Amino acid sequence: MTARFPSFLIALLTALSVTLLLPVSAAAGELLLSLRGDPAPGALLVGQTRPGATVMLDKQQLRLTDDGHFTFGFGRDDTGPARLHISAEQESETYEITLAHREWDIQRVDGLPQRTVTPSADALARINAEAAQVRRARETDSALQGFAEPFIWPVTGRISGVYGSQRILNGEPRRPHYGVDIAAPTGTDIVAPASGVITLAHDDMFYSGGTLLIDHGLGVSSTYLHLSEILVSEGDAVSQGDVIARVGATGRATGPHLCWRVNWYQERLDPATLVGEMPR
Repeated sequence: MTARFPSFLIALLTALSVTLLLPVSAAAGELLLSLRGDPAPGALLVGQTRPGATVMLDKQQLRLTDDGHFTFGFGRDDTGPARLHISAEQESETYEITLAHREWDIQRVDGLPQRTVTPSADALARINAEAAQVRRARETDSALQGFAEPFIWPVTGRISGVYGSQRILNGEPRRPHYGVDIAAPTGTDIVAPASGVITLAHDDMFYSGGTLLIDHGLGVSSTYLHLSEILVSEGDAVSQGDVIARVGATGRATGPHLCWRVNWYQERLDPATLVGEMPR
């Protein structure tokens, strides 16, 4: 059977912190027990089905936890629709997920050292090696369940950069920004937004300076850039609210801030879709 759910309805229910049950008719929805999240570019969705079911997102099989939770995300340029197919024993259900439209900002950033905008050949070799480290960490496919927790902001402050914005650096167009920038004084505590395990801790990457990455399970990871100090080590388990690092201006930065990123494997997601409004 197939069910279609308007994105505005999903967004409304999510905003009201209601677990969305799909579909709403009594004749369907016996396999998809719940689906939380706002289907849109940059969003992470968390679902639950019967333990042992098979879940396919288009042609990709999704991993399940022992209690039937699964997750998936959409990149900045995804347009949808996507098809979620669930089967268990002799039953199967298919759901079409329509993505809401999003507009992207244009952000100009001036005053960066030109060597960080147009790196030398030697710097590019370093950049590529560091990028490979990050990619390997983001491929972690653990059974942790921090991804299913309601995320919290890792630091509070003024939002100085948003996900998806087209970046113009020192007057030169560059790739979109894939994180949320939060301005805060150097040394401000950064906390884990959800539980997980540290899979990367690097004091000095070319672009991102002090860099930290947490695995939250099933391919969901969060990354913290431009840190002045890292307070955890690779392999450490952290709980939501634990202090993990401090704000800085290391790497390619014009002032102290945290660049917070979230991934589903290599898919870059919008951290702002996982949390409510910034606390005052």
